[in-house]
Amino acid sequence: MNTFDRCRHRSHLLRFVAGSGLAIVLASCASGPDFMPPDAPTVSRYTDTALPERTVSAAGAHGNSQHFIEAASVAQQWWRELGSARLNALINQAFQSSPTLASARATLRQAEHIYAAQAGSTRYPQVDASLGGQRQRISPAASGQTGEAQEFNLYNANVGVHYQLDLAGGNRRALEALAARADYQRYQLEGARLSLAATITTTAITQARLSAQIQAMENILGVQEEQLEIAREQLRLGQATFDDILALQTQVEQTRADIVPLRQQAAQHRHRLAVLAGRAPGVGGMPSFELEDFTLPVELAVVVPSELVRQRPDIQAAESLLHAANAEYGVAISQMYPQLNLSANLGSQALTTGALFSSGSTVWSLIGQLTQPLFNPGLSAEKRAALAALDAAAANYQSVVLESLRNVADVLQALDYGAQALAAQAAAEASAQASLQSMQRQYALGTVSYLQLLTAQQQAQQSRISLIDVQSQRLIDTTLLYQAMGGGHSGEV
Repeated sequence: MNTFDRCRHRSHLLRFVAGSGLAIVLASCASGPDFMPPDAPTVSRYTDTALPERTVSAAGAHGNSQHFIEAASVAQQWWRELGSARLNALINQAFQSSPTLASARATLRQAEHIYAAQAGSTRYPQVDASLGGQRQRISPAASGQTGEAQEFNLYNANVGVHYQLDLAGGNRRALEALAARADYQRYQLEGARLSLAATITTTAITQARLSAQIQAMENILGVQEEQLEIAREQLRLGQATFDDILALQTQVEQTRADIVPLRQQAAQHRHRLAVLAGRAPGVGGMPSFELEDFTLPVELAVVVPSELVRQRPDIQAAESLLHAANAEYGVAISQMYPQLNLSANLGSQALTTGALFSSGSTVWSLIGQLTQPLFNPGLSAEKRAALAALDAAAANYQSVVLESLRNVADVLQALDYGAQALAAQAAAEASAQASLQSMQRQYALGTVSYLQLLTAQQQAQQSRISLIDVQSQRLIDTTLLYQAMGGGHSGEV
């Protein structure tokens, strides 16, 4: 083959490749319906009864009136609104060291790399180069001829281009599904961050509650032990009975027994905080929290229902799964349409390595193959299965949205009722303190016994324990509202 012929054949090959590229560009259709995000909720409020713009206020710590403000989103680092520097440091440490977040990040990277691998193998032609050699023996007798057998070497070098033309858009839909699943993992990471921050916050508040309640219970135990000593002295003087001693002894032991599970819970919450922060429980050095460390936020951002679907990671993750199911339905449809595979090879063959790239050694081939399924009942079944998966994903999305609305409604009601409960409990605690002060004055005047004074002190401590419980619950409910609103977007990848 002369130089002119070689140039002409290469020109044919280039035109073939160029024509294939044009066909790739023109093949822009995609099977199945295009994904449309679901409509946002049409309800204007979360609860069936109107909530007040402000909660009631109460005297004492964490009794502020909270104002609900309509907003587009909540603060990204919403936990800083609680005013605890130790909590901020612990959450920052957890974001760096938590194995849960590390797993979520790795899963996201995996989904992104899977998408990139599929995109590289379907969007662009595959080009391969090969270089080989072989030794052959040809016997003339095999073809009915005479003569001696011949042995020779055959060398070849070629470059091949292969591409599956996406006529029905199945490859595009497959990439769309993988991109949606990568988005799902991204929202899973957002949800893991939000859940981690909320869990650390509620655990720290609960630890502070337990610490305060243990202190109050120990105060009650001290009062009861003092009452028991007085009763024993009265028994010695003949002013009390042994039954009185037994009754007081029972109270002392019962209170001592009630303190034990509180201490156990406090230890469990310390261990939990350590693990959440990515540390072993036995290492130590974990911060301890008191209720005084926290400030109750006065203004609370509330996202309207129509915008909640763009704020909560769980809703966005469910929408991503719906998007993926819609695209996979398109893939199933595309399998029922023709498939066109194109390939081209350009190379050379020669009996010696020196002649491998000479003018007469050029070889080339152009191949186009069109395949149309004619009878394959499995394809219809796959299409129906993909449609069922799409219906399931749509129902799952609706369920997640409804549960999210319920979650927000519950938290908003809890904040309203929690403020009312705190106001009532604060009033009860104030009455108990006033009663104790009155008893102290009467004791100073000698009108009541010391035992009566100790009983008033015990009642005041019991009221204090109930107040601590309600105060901590307001802080927890506020944390749960931040979580229910989606907690702001970190933008982390």
